[in-house]
Amino acid sequence: MGRRRGQKAHNRARIGHWKRRTGRLSRWAVLVAALVAAIAGLRQSEVFYPVDVPFERDLYRHWTDDDGDCRNTRQEVLISESLDPPKLSPDGCRVVSGRWYDPFTGATFTNPSALDVDHRVPLSEAHRSGAHRWNAARRAAYANDLSHPDSLIAVDRSANRSKGDGDPLSWMPPDYGYWCPYAARWRATKQRWELQEDLLEGWWIDGVLAVCRGLGRPLGP
Repeated sequence: MGRRRGQKAHNRARIGHWKRRTGRLSRWAVLVAALVAAIAGLRQSEVFYPVDVPFERDLYRHWTDDDGDCRNTRQEVLISESLDPPKLSPDGCRVVSGRWYDPFTGATFTNPSALDVDHRVPLSEAHRSGAHRWNAARRAAYANDLSHPDSLIAVDRSANRSKGDGDPLSWMPPDYGYWCPYAARWRATKQRWELQEDLLEGWWIDGVLAVCRGLGRPLGP
């Protein structure tokens, strides 16, 4: 009987020690997680990457109708990316239906209101990557770039909003199968527009692309 009481007391002591230890560890984990989150947030802020002009979306005029056909940039992207001939409004200015494949999620949509037209490299990311030095005309050209199919892409609205202004280190598409093309096209877009990659962003993209090549994964569509 005495041995049982002694064993129970020993077990309680061990449990108490474990709780105190794991409690300390969990507090450290919370602190580390908070520190990592803070660094991640600051990494893409003006604290580390000072800009000449603070970012405002109004600096990047969009969506514009540069060819004067009454269809702004968003409508042009929806028309060009629809897998079926899109249906237009009676005046021909707005897309009302079509069929779009979203590579971010792997889902297909028929309602354009469920889609955002995403800037492959978000405006604020472009701004802190060098676009803050651009003039108004170049900013508008970037924000409405129809010269290359990778600059703007119609994607699921909720996925695009979860991306926010994050770079590939901060956000990658929910569909893992698109990670390789996403990283490659992000880098190619920055190179076309002579935008900079920060050190950690560049390391992450290098790593993703190295794994893709090692696995023989395509970097294209």
